[in-house]
Amino acid sequence: MADTAAVRVIVYGYVQGVFFRDFTSRWATGLNLTGYVRNLRHQQAVEVQAEGERERLLELISHLRDGPAAARVERVETNWSEYTGSYPGFSIMY
Repeated sequence: MADTAAVRVIVYGYVQGVFFRDFTSRWATGLNLTGYVRNLRHQQAVEVQAEGERERLLELISHLRDGPAAARVERVETNWSEYTGSYPGFSIMY
């Protein structure tokens, strides 16, 4: 079995109103990851909770560090944990 994991990523900067959630969802879905992405209220940040193969999670994080063209990522925080299998797919939360 592949090395699976879960990761919570908080991306800070100019990341709201620039299609960051859609960008994240497309990459996560393409990498066959599950979880969600959402804006964090009262902060200039986006939260990503993702699960799947560790190598694919690392690839997603790499893309999150750049973000879509209009975004300006200032900082990325990651918190790794055990894979739970809790998510049926990857979704954008509003």
